[in-house]
Amino acid sequence: MSINEGRLFKRIELLGKVFEIYYGYYEEKDRKGQYNESIPIYPDFKKNPVYTDDSFAFVTAMQDKCEHFKGNPKGDSCISCSYFKFGCDLIGICQNKNNKENLQ
Repeated sequence: MSINEGRLFKRIELLGKVFEIYYGYYEEKDRKGQYNESIPIYPDFKKNPVYTDDSFAFVTAMQDKCEHFKGNPKGDSCISCSYFKFGCDLIGICQNKNNKENLQ
């Protein structure tokens, strides 16, 4: 187990939501490498969506692009999309209306 694994890396408050980022591994195989250290693990907003009070989706800069991606065709993550609005650290908001929370 890494020295930092499970320790709090950062607490992010953004638009009334709180995200606690802990050190860890994204995949179990990452833990087994001889030189792999734990890293900050950001929320998986695709698996567990979180929305702003006005229903826009939180995303991470490194999240895989969606079908509504608009930007450089070589871009493969949200940070390359014109709908991505920086929030704090690597967490932002997707401003595409097609990705808003459906409240009906």
